[in-house]
Amino acid sequence: MNAKIKQQIIEIAESGLTNMFDAITVQRIANDRHFYELVIFIEEHKDQYSRFILEGDE
Repeated sequence: MNAKIKQQIIEIAESGLTNMFDAITVQRIANDRHFYELVIFIEEHKDQYSRFILEGDE
């Protein structure tokens, strides 16, 4: 996970628009914001995404 993806996750989390464990909605918001790297990252690395949400680790 690179710094750009981390920042995109944090930006969506700080928006308060969704529960960050609702990956489908996070992907929709990311797509709306043109965070295409995050959309793909969640699709391909859901385990790393979940770990980052839970622990702040990659």
